[in-house]
Amino acid sequence: MFSLEGMNALVTGASGGIGSEIARALAGQGARVALSGSNAEKLNAFRDTLNQETGGDHVALTCNLGDAAEVDALVPAAVEALGGIDILINNAGITRDNLAMRMKDEEWDDVIRINLEAAFRLMRASARPMMKAKFGRIISITSVVGATGNPGQMNYAAAKAGLVGMSKSLGQELASRGVTVNCVAPGFIRTAMTDELPDAQKDALNARIPMGRMGEGGDIGAAVAYLASREAGYVTGETVHVNGGMAMLG
Repeated sequence: MFSLEGMNALVTGASGGIGSEIARALAGQGARVALSGSNAEKLNAFRDTLNQETGGDHVALTCNLGDAAEVDALVPAAVEALGGIDILINNAGITRDNLAMRMKDEEWDDVIRINLEAAFRLMRASARPMMKAKFGRIISITSVVGATGNPGQMNYAAAKAGLVGMSKSLGQELASRGVTVNCVAPGFIRTAMTDELPDAQKDALNARIPMGRMGEGGDIGAAVAYLASREAGYVTGETVHVNGGMAMLG
């Protein structure tokens, strides 16, 4: 069940904590993965590691998601490298946190450009080959704060909520062609960054989560692997919340 054998996937932000676990989950189920990120050295190192772990032939595609021309070239590059695209994972994102009264125009613009506009461009580009194939899976990684809001993250919350709205709209447009469009919304996930937090701050975060702990990147990877599978063909326009019960959203 949930085999992705014979499927090709593009994952943005693939060398990061959550992105790498998503890539591992897809590759572990048999997909061939095009790994995208802005740091070529880090990306190539992860590609080599993933190939060793899975015995696969995965590829690395460097892309600056803040550059519209590079974004528009990414899906064609993935199609050329893989021979097609069945799965698009919009995972990459940045934060530029600030209180609204102090937020600079560039802090707003950078987050919207990379977290929302780049995702739109990749969704638009991947829709055509997926429609032609009459099969596709488009999955965007949003955030619990896109549903709940968070002080100091007006830009980030707007971008993440925007991904949900875009996915519902595109899901309706592509449903008749066998293409599903969904989101996965992580809560607090343990990463190298959170590992460096003081114990008191970790305890305070964990106290907000009914399960009493942060999630792991693999928890997000598992949700993505399901939505990417053939078995999830009747699920579209949905957001799967993976947050340990921190926000129990319908």
